[in-house]
Amino acid sequence: MKIAVGCDHVGIILKPTIIEHLTAMGIVIIDKGAYTQQRTDYPCYAKAVADAVVSHQADLGILICGSGIGVSIAANKVNGIRAVVCSEPYSARLSRQHNNTNVLAFGSRVVGTELAKMIVTEWLNARFEGDRHQARVEMIAALETRP
Repeated sequence: MKIAVGCDHVGIILKPTIIEHLTAMGIVIIDKGAYTQQRTDYPCYAKAVADAVVSHQADLGILICGSGIGVSIAANKVNGIRAVVCSEPYSARLSRQHNNTNVLAFGSRVVGTELAKMIVTEWLNARFEGDRHQARVEMIAALETRP
């Protein structure tokens, strides 16, 4: 599995820990930046991760900013992305099981290191249940094509 990881200057504090956690799980990382704490704009990294996912360069994406909100909003503007911002593991798991999310976002100012790793693990271990949820995911995708 390949996961694209991206963050802004605030998320850079948590990104190395998440990359280390994913690597320990045997996951290949595609690091889409940022690489320093110099102030930057989170939509750039959200787009880079989202583009990697929709182009199948990566299987999934993880984004980190201060709250997780900005990067998730930006990523969701890319057709084919179903990004979720989570601050606890239960919602992360359900987002995969029911919504087939392909990008996970969280905030380095909201969750600590151990909680972030728990969120990532729950999200990755969950599987889309399909069935009644498939029709709903298709309804979400149809919103991307409306005029």
